[in-house]
Amino acid sequence: MSRKKEIFKPLKDKLVRMYSCGPTVYNYAHIGNLRTYIFSDALKRILMFNGYRVKHIMNITDVGHLTSEATDSGEDKLEVGAAREGKSVFEITDFYIKAFRRDLAALNILPPTKYTKATDNIKEQIALIKQLFRKRFAYDTPEVIYFDTAQLKDYGKLARLKVKGLKAGARVPFDVKKRNSTDFALWFKIAGRHKNHILRWPSPWGEGFPGWHIECSAMARKYLGQPLDIHTGAVDHISIHHTNEIAQSEAAYGKPLSHFWLHGEFLVLGKPGKEVRMGKSLGNFATLNQIVEMGIDPLAYRYLCLTAHYRAKLYFDMRNLMAAARGLLRLREAIGSLPASVGHPIAPVEKKFRSAINDDLNMPRALAIAWDCLKSKRYDGGEKKSTLLYFDTVFGLGLDQPVKKADIPTEIKRLVEEREQARRVRNWLMADKLRKTIQERGYVLEDTPNGPQVKRASQLIERVV
Repeated sequence: MSRKKEIFKPLKDKLVRMYSCGPTVYNYAHIGNLRTYIFSDALKRILMFNGYRVKHIMNITDVGHLTSEATDSGEDKLEVGAAREGKSVFEITDFYIKAFRRDLAALNILPPTKYTKATDNIKEQIALIKQLFRKRFAYDTPEVIYFDTAQLKDYGKLARLKVKGLKAGARVPFDVKKRNSTDFALWFKIAGRHKNHILRWPSPWGEGFPGWHIECSAMARKYLGQPLDIHTGAVDHISIHHTNEIAQSEAAYGKPLSHFWLHGEFLVLGKPGKEVRMGKSLGNFATLNQIVEMGIDPLAYRYLCLTAHYRAKLYFDMRNLMAAARGLLRLREAIGSLPASVGHPIAPVEKKFRSAINDDLNMPRALAIAWDCLKSKRYDGGEKKSTLLYFDTVFGLGLDQPVKKADIPTEIKRLVEEREQARRVRNWLMADKLRKTIQERGYVLEDTPNGPQVKRASQLIERVV
């Protein structure tokens, strides 16, 4: 929480207990969400590269995440998703969990030790709320059980919130029964605005369902103990979700929730100073499947994410994505052309690489070291190959994959040949017209000394660009 770089040391020798906030499964994860999971995966790979064992838990939110996070108001996102698609909450949950796991696999993200759903851990969440009542940090109202933030002296320390200012109205309380505007829901009762909520469980306070924050505290403690070593998430978790996780966990048990907190920055659209973050609520998001449908290797998006530090905003547009796709292709082609691996990395290059990744996950620097190694004339091809494939245990870019040439449709090949005929008779007008037709059909034509080369182009949906 110091917001400074510190030497990492796990609480148990060589075992790192790591918790990552997972998705709310009411829609597809967008590529901005996925950037956070790529960062967490890079962290895990770096820990493993350094000889640590990692016990990694990721939650799945399938109840209790309301549309207005700051005020604990609105509808449950799962029920919104179910109504949108005319399906049951259970069908929505199952469908989007599978979609999320497919996305992670496509991005070569290592699966956690365990995925755990909020709805599978209701007993543990109720037990935590009962503990908060015993410690006098919880209070009852007709519709909601709240956490009393005024009883916790250092509430908001992660986000460095000025709580007095917030009490003056920065977070306007939706429920007049709240004692403080920063108080947050632990349990919603099947009453009032939530009387028709579909998902419900018995509790000492009547039927109801858990709030969003309580699930992570309960599951982190159940599977990893308290304190854990590392908790990861996105920067938008800091001010509300992680602040409230810390409050309820530390109030209940008198111990830190986690020794280290790492947060990934946003994927943003636009230019510096005029950027807007990608988000479902903003309607400006793109999914990994849309990238795949354009013929782009999903690992090109992973490569793009690794070119920016996890704590820096990543500006997304098609030019950047296509540049990343070309960079990944060149890297694979170059490695594929090298002779067989000699089985051990180049020691001085490996030392530089290890120094970079261990310096707050400096993946842009690590990529630069990999490229420098590839271009260097000091080492032979087998040594380079061994080194770069060793580095790929951290990059996760599939650098050992053979390069596949995309199949070009017969119709496009015919247009290319017609253009060549037009060029031979110097019919430049027709040649330009045919080039334009080829481009309109999603392909790029390059004239080279070895003849025309055609590749599939890509164009993202207008709302994202």
